[in-house]
Amino acid sequence: MYAVIETGGKQYRVQQGDVVFVEKLDAQEGDNVSFDKVLLMSDEGNVVAGKPYVDGAKVDAVVLEQGKAKKIIVFKYKSKKNYRKKKGHRQPFTKVKIENIIGL
Repeated sequence: MYAVIETGGKQYRVQQGDVVFVEKLDAQEGDNVSFDKVLLMSDEGNVVAGKPYVDGAKVDAVVLEQGKAKKIIVFKYKSKKNYRKKKGHRQPFTKVKIENIIGL
């Protein structure tokens, strides 16, 4: 059984036991979170697609970790104009483990 959920403006294909890095959620480590924006569910060939979400479906997960991704460098410049700008960015994330898929 798997589901496609939407969180943080992105879509993730998840199944029970998966560990997923999602956009930062407002939750502490060890907290239970629930994703109710389920776009699609599948169970042994039986596929249900939502319009836009599947009614009554949700995915339960537990927060494993809050963290930041590796630093990326953003460098802007204009040739022959002596314009240079260097910035670094670390995107925050939440690591969650999928516990249960409820629906169908």
